[in-house]
Amino acid sequence: MSADSFFEKQGKLFLGTMGFVFVVLLGLVDYATGFEINISFFYLVPIALLSWYAGGQFGLFAAAASAITWFIADYSSGLVYSHPAIYVWNTLLRLIFFVVVSRLIATVRIGNKMNQELARVDYVTGAVSNRYFYDLVKIEIGRSERYKRPFTFAYIDMDNFKSINDRLGHSTGDLVLRAVTEGIQRQIRPSDVLGRLGGDEFALLLPETGQEEAKKVMDRIHTSLVSEMLASRWMVTFSIGVVTYCQAPQSVDDIVKLADSAMYQVKNNGKNGVSYQVYGG
Repeated sequence: MSADSFFEKQGKLFLGTMGFVFVVLLGLVDYATGFEINISFFYLVPIALLSWYAGGQFGLFAAAASAITWFIADYSSGLVYSHPAIYVWNTLLRLIFFVVVSRLIATVRIGNKMNQELARVDYVTGAVSNRYFYDLVKIEIGRSERYKRPFTFAYIDMDNFKSINDRLGHSTGDLVLRAVTEGIQRQIRPSDVLGRLGGDEFALLLPETGQEEAKKVMDRIHTSLVSEMLASRWMVTFSIGVVTYCQAPQSVDDIVKLADSAMYQVKNNGKNGVSYQVYGG
């Protein structure tokens, strides 16, 4: 387990406690080594860790604790200034510096999380992005092998979508894509995952779903999507290849290729339909 994974799994209270203990230990070391040896850099360690993994409030707590501990260590070790106010001045400067560092780290952390979320979502449709969807399929392969449960993968291609962009423009095309996404999401469970593979192609992962259950879901999805397109006067239909995996291939690419092949069977037979297959059954 990496250090990042370890800290991510810990609760904020645990991290806060460990951070406080670390600051106290630094204070003891600071006192023992005297004011001639400067260990100020090490106070940034608990501040940085808490700001990144526990959040800005815990980072500010570490900043305040570090500044106060540093002051106590200096005062107790016999450091004497020409005026008592210098103790206050130095402590305030240290506190300000620690707070600035804490806020910068917390802000970077928030931005990093936002970027991760954006990378997981297709910005046009709101479906899961291609790359993240493949990661989830890989996880499902491992879960299927471990628990010996089937899962179903559907490859969805929009027939005649290019004509929408050509005749009505890309803004209307984006509207159609969002309508498709919303239409599918209304028909599936929270545990199911809809991803946009690119262009007018979507994929649907149905964990722990056998063929009979998959048929009910996919027939319902196909019927509702076609009805919605007709109601909106968008001449778009759907060719869908559905493969239920009783035994998953090792490669995500193999899973996609099999479902893609099933989808092309529908295309070759006149489009607008659903083809069902079972792999490893």
